[in-house]
Order: sequence, then structure tokens, then C-alpha cells
Amino acid sequence: MRRRLLNKTLRVYILFSLLILLISAPMFYFLTERLYLEDADEILILRKNEFIKYSIPAMKASDISIWNKVNRDIKIEESSYDLYKDSIFYKFYMDTLLNENETYRVLMSPVTIDGKVYHLKSRINLVESEDLIKSIALLFFIILALLLTGLFFITKRLSNRLWQPFYATLQQIEHFDIDKSTSPKLLETDIEEFHRLNVSINSLMERNTIIYKSQKEFIENAAHELQTPLAVFQVKLETLMQHPDLTPDQADILLKLAESASRLNRLNKNLLLLSKIDNTHYSEREKVSLKNIIEKQQEFFMEQADEKKLSITIEVKEDVIIKSNPVLTEILVSNLFLNAIRHNVPDGSVNVLLNQNTLIISNTGSKNPIPSEKLFLRFSKPNHSFKGSGLGLAIVKKVADTNNWEISYAFNSNLHGFTVKF
Repeated sequence: MRRRLLNKTLRVYILFSLLILLISAPMFYFLTERLYLEDADEILILRKNEFIKYSIPAMKASDISIWNKVNRDIKIEESSYDLYKDSIFYKFYMDTLLNENETYRVLMSPVTIDGKVYHLKSRINLVESEDLIKSIALLFFIILALLLTGLFFITKRLSNRLWQPFYATLQQIEHFDIDKSTSPKLLETDIEEFHRLNVSINSLMERNTIIYKSQKEFIENAAHELQTPLAVFQVKLETLMQHPDLTPDQADILLKLAESASRLNRLNKNLLLLSKIDNTHYSEREKVSLKNIIEKQQEFFMEQADEKKLSITIEVKEDVIIKSNPVLTEILVSNLFLNAIRHNVPDGSVNVLLNQNTLIISNTGSKNPIPSEKLFLRFSKPNHSFKGSGLGLAIVKKVADTNNWEISYAFNSNLHGFTVKF
């Protein structure tokens, strides 16, 4: 499946953005939480140091109960176990006002009052701080998401604008037809790479158009100029073949020359026909009955079919009326008929089916399918022994393309079939 270059770029951009979000959001949350815990621990240690420096020198054991009533988050407890150093941990306490457990960060530190060791317990509520961290993390996530989303749409819109000359050039190339006299007009752009591309494409199309026109003119002129010499050559050969003093060897040579002249004449006519089609010589269109053309071609090729003892089956389920040039339509059907007869085998068959804007001509022949990549190429032949010019199917393809018809080849049940969809 092919994707546009811009879509591929944006796809990578989206995946990268999602990866950044998935990695940065949790990292930001845990880093903020860690920083807050370090700050909370520093506050607890600061409270302990202030208590030891300012409160313990003036405190007596009888003051402990009063201290505990006055202070909510700093308590002095009798030691039920030995504590040799500070200990910081999490602990849940019941909040009687909210009737729920809340998380606290607690510092337990050994202190001495009136010569007796007590435990100083200092705590900080982490519930509000956790909500704050979550809020900060959510805000960070929203800001980052908005930033990446904005960058995505800005990049998409900017890329569409920047790539517009490229797509305009591509559209011009797709609709470029070397047969037409008009050359595509590529958009001017201030982007260096696209400007160089347009200059190169213009130069390439101009050179190819000139070469194509030169070749076409050469073929057309050569075909016209060869008509008269070929006609004179054939007449002279026919005159020589009627000479009474010909030996068998001479007659055989003249016969081969006549066959070569006939092939050369057909080649000349086919090249001239292709040139005329290229020059839109057959631009007139009218309604044409395919049924009438098929029946006319059957009568014309019946003699050749009888020589090979071929059976011709025509099935017209419904007449198809198309708007086309009648001469080109007859040429298409004639070449398909001739192709089905020439490449057939003795006692073979030719089947013609006309139905629903579709013409199918199939025939027996070689047991192997014809390579489709060279089937409609000019001067392409199924084998070297074939005496045709190799232009018959090329003309068929040209006529189909001129009328925007679709032609295809298939090999099924030992039958070579050509399908034309009008």
C-alpha cells in the first residue's frame, strides 16, 4: 500500500510525539514527587534541629504532656524500643474530621529530656502535596500535548503549502501527453529544489517532444514516399511472374520477392495508419453498431478461416452501440479477427462474444500463454517464424487508448482471449 510522503513524515512525527509523552509524563511525575519528598524530609529534619536547639534546654519531663496537647504534628513519646538514629518513613493516620486515612511522612528521632531518652515524632501530611503533584503533572501533560498537537497541525499545514508546487508538477506530468502539441505549464516556486526539478522536467519533456515529433514526421514522410515505389515494385514483379520463359528457380525467387514486397507494403500501411492516429486524423465520431462490424469482418475473413478449417462462432447477446470513429472501430475488430486466425491451428476455432459493452475474441492456438509484457509493443512477435509485421496488436492498443477503451489478454482453457471494454 502506497502512502503520501507527507503522511509518512507525519506518521513518524506522531509516533515520536506519543513516545515523548509516554516517557516524559511519568518521569516528570516521579521526579516532582521525589523532589517534594526530599523537601519534606528537609523540613522534618529542620523541625527536629529547632526542637533540639530551642526547646529541649528549657523542657522538663513534666512539660511533655502539655507539649503534646499543644502541638499536633510534633509529639514526644516514651521510647518502647531503642532508637539510635533518625528514621523517616510513611505512615497512615486517621483524620477524624474527614473520617479517612491520610498519608504522612514521619521522622522518628531519639532525644534526651531530664536524662531520659524519648522519641521525637514529627510528621507532615502528604495528601495535599500529592494532589498538588498530580495537578502539576496533569498541567504539564496538557501543555505538552497542546504543544505537540499545535506543532503537528502547523507542520502539516506548512508542509502542504511547501509541497504544493511538487504536487502541481506531479499533476502536470500525469496529464502530460506527448501526442499533444501543448506543453505543461509548471508553477513558479521560490523553493530551490522544486525549481530545479521543474527546470529539469521541462527540459526533459521538450527534448522528448522534439524527438517524438521528429520520429513521427520521419515515419509519416517515409511511409508516404514509399507507397509509390512499392506499388511500382509490386507491379513489376507481377509482370515478371507472368513471363513465359521463367525457369522454376526464377519463379521461386520472384515469388519470395513478391511475398517480401507484400509484407513491406503492409508494414508501410500500418506505420502510416499509426501516424495518422497519432495526428488525430480520425477525430470524427459517430454512432457505430459493433454487431454490424463483426458480421462484416466475419464475411471478409471467412476465406482465410476455411483455408485452416477454422470454425467461427459468434454470439451477440445484445448489440452494442458506441460513439467512435467507424474506420478505427473496424480496424480494431479486423486486427483482432486477423490475429485470431493467423495464430490459430488447423481445425481450430474462433469465438466471438459481444455483451454489455464488452467484446471478447478468443481462439485456439499455442498451448502456452503469450508474455503479456510485450504483447502490445510495436514489432513484437510471438515467435521468429511469424511473418506478420508485429504491428497488429499495437494498432489495436492504440485505437483502444485513443477511445479510452480497456483491452486485456487472458489464457484460459487453452484459449487465447482478448477482451475490449467500451
